Amino acid sequence: MSVAEARITRLAVERSTRGEQIRELAFRAALLFSLGFGFLALAVLLIDVLLDGASLISYDFLTKFPSQIFPERSGISSALQGTLYLMVLTAVFIVPVGLATAVYLEEYADRDRWWNRLIEVNIQNLAAVPSIVYGILGLTFIVRGALDLGAVLLAGSLTLGLLVLPVVIVVAREAIRAVPSSIREGSLALGATHWQTIWKQTLPGALPGIATGVILALSRAIGETAPLILVGAIAFVPFNPDPNPAEGQYSAIPITILSSVSNPDSDVQALASGAIIVLMAILLVMNGGAVYLRNRYEQKW
Repeated sequence: MSVAEARITRLAVERSTRGEQIRELAFRAALLFSLGFGFLALAVLLIDVLLDGASLISYDFLTKFPSQIFPERSGISSALQGTLYLMVLTAVFIVPVGLATAVYLEEYADRDRWWNRLIEVNIQNLAAVPSIVYGILGLTFIVRGALDLGAVLLAGSLTLGLLVLPVVIVVAREAIRAVPSSIREGSLALGATHWQTIWKQTLPGALPGIATGVILALSRAIGETAPLILVGAIAFVPFNPDPNPAEGQYSAIPITILSSVSNPDSDVQALASGAIIVLMAILLVMNGGAVYLRNRYEQKW
């Protein structure tokens, strides 16, 4: 290669390198702009909600029932208790069902069988289904269909349970899969049965990941509105939910927020900001609990 050709090749390489550097810088700038814009929009929304609703947060706001005559004296007691009941009942449903499914698929299922592969594919697909579809399913099957429970608290919790169940199954499977096979092999070598190995070794080792997944799944369920609208949650309920989840009407904080925001009265709209603050506080506690459990009990294999 002549000197002129070598020089031309070197200049082409330098131009190519500069072009790549410029494209990389532009891509980083676009990422930072997108991130900054998202945080800015979130900060504006949070500040607006805090300015409108912080003054409403009090013991009376949490313990009083909603009032259509005196909205400035309204509270969210029925919606708050309805939300807590929904989360408890949803957890009672998704924990045993999700954990049992994960254990079966990871420890017992033969992946060469077509029905096990079909179950896995369906679980992965159901995790991405919009929540409104689960609301329609709950309305047609749980509220009016085969179960015919009516618009009660149990129907709402079962619908939310179906919504987050695929997430719990996927997270539980990952947590079980993370337990080293040597733990299982050592237990079996000492004479334990397959079930004793699962109960005494695998599940305790996977418990931090499972608990974290359940809490995060409930954090998603607690903010869902569309399914609850379809299965009969009511915005204005001037009484606490019936202790029997198969009886009586109920409300929830997301339903209260939606109803208050849609109201033209400024006093009622302020209630939405207060309810949003309460909902965010619950979410922060739940997510903080998930982080604590993860860091406190996570095992390094």
